[in-house]
Amino acid sequence: MASQTAASKTPRNRQTSSGRRGRGIGIATAAESNERSHGQLHIYDGEGKGKSQAALGVVLRTIGLGICEQRRTRVLLLRFLKGPGRAYDEDAAIEALQQGFPHLIDQVRTGRGEFFIAEDATRFDRQEAQRGWDIAKGAIASALYSVVVLDELNPVLDLGLLAVDDVVKTLTDRPDGMEIIVTGRAAPRALVEVADLHSEMRAHRRPEPQDDSVIPFLPTGGIEIYTGEGKGKSTSALGKALQAIGRGISQDKSHRVLILQWLKGGNGYTEDAAIAALRESYPHLVDHLRSGRDAIVWRGQQQPIDYVEAERAWEIARAAIASGLYKTVILDELNPSVDLELIPVEPIVQTLLRKPAETEVIITGRCKNQPAYFDLAGVHSEMVCHKHYAEQGVDLKRGVDY
Repeated sequence: MASQTAASKTPRNRQTSSGRRGRGIGIATAAESNERSHGQLHIYDGEGKGKSQAALGVVLRTIGLGICEQRRTRVLLLRFLKGPGRAYDEDAAIEALQQGFPHLIDQVRTGRGEFFIAEDATRFDRQEAQRGWDIAKGAIASALYSVVVLDELNPVLDLGLLAVDDVVKTLTDRPDGMEIIVTGRAAPRALVEVADLHSEMRAHRRPEPQDDSVIPFLPTGGIEIYTGEGKGKSTSALGKALQAIGRGISQDKSHRVLILQWLKGGNGYTEDAAIAALRESYPHLVDHLRSGRDAIVWRGQQQPIDYVEAERAWEIARAAIASGLYKTVILDELNPSVDLELIPVEPIVQTLLRKPAETEVIITGRCKNQPAYFDLAGVHSEMVCHKHYAEQGVDLKRGVDY
């Protein structure tokens, strides 16, 4: 495999962007794909957590692309329904990005901070929605941005604050190379129909404890799991890491973050450049390690090195979690590593049961059979793939997909 291999997840047993078909759990490489130039319209909706986080993850990758390849990349992050008077998880992350990369990202916030239903919408709400949309339309028409994130646009449309037809037409007529990411619950059908990617974040509730349950339940918020066939798992984890880094910068200098990634050996990942730049600016806040071969690992075709690499990363993860030195630990693609039987389940369960209360653990990746540690999660979001451009033979894109 070429040294510039970069891994990306494609729906299992579906055709990948390079014409291959998946054969069970595995991380499909994009090394043989020709990078697409045509921009896609992405929609993340659903009741589960991870939508805005996924958008932040794409922002991180796009910034990384601009750094490592000195491309003309710029991101607009336009946040609807997130006005002043209320703090949001991503606020500190965005502030950190703007401080570190002011030439690569712009942010606009609109609306009020309070939750409201359609019947309670005021003239101010409609004016703020229109103000944000006018900015979005101007930004899209200018072709200045390579990525435009319209965070919480879906609920704005669901509340009837903007005309759906106008939004659909504007997004459909976007410049050819522009990626547009729309997030929020209740995406309207007309917008979903013209989208190139539609990933639903579906929330799963923890099972009710039984008298004979052998797994105690941890307080909600200690463990988050992102799984499923849809796009957004690792991307959400990257966004979560950004949020943690932002908190460390703005609030608590001891908030250290560890990002551990399985099945992703080699290089060529655009987020690496952005993470490296963050580490240079804030060396006391973030550590990052990849593990695995620079190749696809299929069930039944595991090699000895796959077990060695998976176990190496797990030993680092186990020690890091137990130490309490990290407030946030990202275990990216741990689920498929377990599903491939590269790592046993029981040590993971025991480590999570004994983790310090203040340490948050984020676990990602799809899997055929849910391991026992899923029952420990306070948050479990399944990314359900309703539509993905890779299924139509569209190539993956650096700075967006990997």
